[in-house]
Amino acid sequence: MPKPVSLRKLINNLKFFGFDGPYSGGRHLFMIKGNLKLHIPNPHDGDISSALLAEILRQAGIDSKEWNDFS
Repeated sequence: MPKPVSLRKLINNLKFFGFDGPYSGGRHLFMIKGNLKLHIPNPHDGDISSALLAEILRQAGIDSKEWNDFS
């Protein structure tokens, strides 16, 4: 399971994996890679939990091991 990360680190790492953004739209920010539109959490105090990060990575098609190796 991936380790908790800050929103800033999440955005920077997603950019490394080829995502553009973040863009504002509706209730949440989102990032884009090709036809994939990935919603990311709104800024809040504290890190993004492991469970939420795992769900974001699943939607993005990024393996947890690959994510942890990069981080």
